[in-house]
Amino acid sequence: MAKLTGILGGTFDPIHFGHLRPALDVMQQLDLDEVRFIPNRLPPHREPPLLTDVQRLELVQLAISSTPGFLLDDREMRREGPSYMVDTLASLKAELDDTHLCLIMGMDAFNGFQQWHRWQAILELCHLIVTTRPGSGMSEAIHSSPLKEQISEDSGCLSQTPAGQILLQSVTQLDISASQIRACLQAGQSIQFLLPEVLREKLEKAYAR
Repeated sequence: MAKLTGILGGTFDPIHFGHLRPALDVMQQLDLDEVRFIPNRLPPHREPPLLTDVQRLELVQLAISSTPGFLLDDREMRREGPSYMVDTLASLKAELDDTHLCLIMGMDAFNGFQQWHRWQAILELCHLIVTTRPGSGMSEAIHSSPLKEQISEDSGCLSQTPAGQILLQSVTQLDISASQIRACLQAGQSIQFLLPEVLREKLEKAYAR
């Protein structure tokens, strides 16, 4: 049977529990073999990260190091130009034999998915796992999506084909954002309970300088 590898990309500026807990839910509930956290170097559709590449890589590694199955993948940091997910998936597909790639994203990201660079090619390289709130089911936006024929709530679809399926998966959703954390740090407010404690200590020291 093919391995199932989850892919979670983002600026992680910084990484926090709003990234970590849903990723763990997805890995455990869908029996993924691993989840790769892939920080992007140059996001094409938003402002560059405030933390340096080195800082973001260090914080992601610290955040995930104690969780079996969570891996840091720095390939976008090592690639020149904008960090397009389609390029990342193509490189992973060429490297990982007998593996079904599963790109994890929230509903907001999925609603804008058809504006992504070469989004059709992305669906040829991987499945999408769209995280939803518990009990939300298929929203009206999902029912009206041009991709509705590929949308499923049956996790078996991830193993049955190598790519092209869109799975809705209920997860613990925490209303935490990196911008909220940065605003707290800039205001001298505590960021306790928003991210792992080892990250809090490093970030508060960095902003205190």
